[in-house]
Amino acid sequence: MKFMQDFSTQMSRLKEELQNAAAVVIGAGAGLSTAAGFAYSGERFEKYFSDFEQKYGFHDMYTGGFYPYDTLEEHWAYWSRYILINRYTDPPKHVYQELFELAKDKDYFVITTNVDHCFQKAGFDKARLFYTQGDYGLFQCSVPCHNKTYDNEEIVRRMVEEQRDMRVPTELIPRCPVCGRPMTMNLRADDRFVQDDGWDMACKRYERFITVHMHDKILFLELGVGDNTPAIIKYPFWRLTAQNKKATYACINYGEAFCPEQIQKQAICLNDDIGNVLLSLYNK
Repeated sequence: MKFMQDFSTQMSRLKEELQNAAAVVIGAGAGLSTAAGFAYSGERFEKYFSDFEQKYGFHDMYTGGFYPYDTLEEHWAYWSRYILINRYTDPPKHVYQELFELAKDKDYFVITTNVDHCFQKAGFDKARLFYTQGDYGLFQCSVPCHNKTYDNEEIVRRMVEEQRDMRVPTELIPRCPVCGRPMTMNLRADDRFVQDDGWDMACKRYERFITVHMHDKILFLELGVGDNTPAIIKYPFWRLTAQNKKATYACINYGEAFCPEQIQKQAICLNDDIGNVLLSLYNK
């Protein structure tokens, strides 16, 4: 159910709930990183991938990730560049840092479908983060033959530095240290996604946090979550809010701020740019 209330009233409610909450659960989707400046098309795409666009004919980074390159040398030329700018480069805007300043003194936990590592780079405690869909900074076996992931920063930087004509040197193609098959990104795309020990521990910490605070005055702060994977963040937030009359559900999402009628009295829905809202909260 979509509903509109006075913006200043909604902002005042959100500020009050943020101050008074015993715990805050931040649920973040792609819209948060978009608000921080991680655009996957337009000027940013042209800046880093104009050569790929001219040769292969795609017009955004997302499409480029699914392109059927003829060789692994071409595949990793694209992906190494993609990982470098979306994982090892900070976003242009300070949205994540502003969110951290708002949350750092609270008992908080973050669950996110984003895989760009922006939370940790902004200062969020790694032990309070659950990256459900993987991490651009990790490789896994493409089979996979074993349940382990590998940090990729060193090899990614080498692939970017040494690629020529949109191809990496053959010897830099990452291969599984166990079976020798090509490595792939640790991203949830099918049933081959590796949930390693780190993933399992983060999941358990998140579940424990929810259990401990299930009857407390808790703020479920949803930021930029769309309808691609609503069962991970959006639907559980709605359910947990309905089960706890002390809970508040806050959704900040330009064009997609809504909630079910059953929790409307417990909800704050701000149809605005996430960066604008966080900056307003941060400056008050």
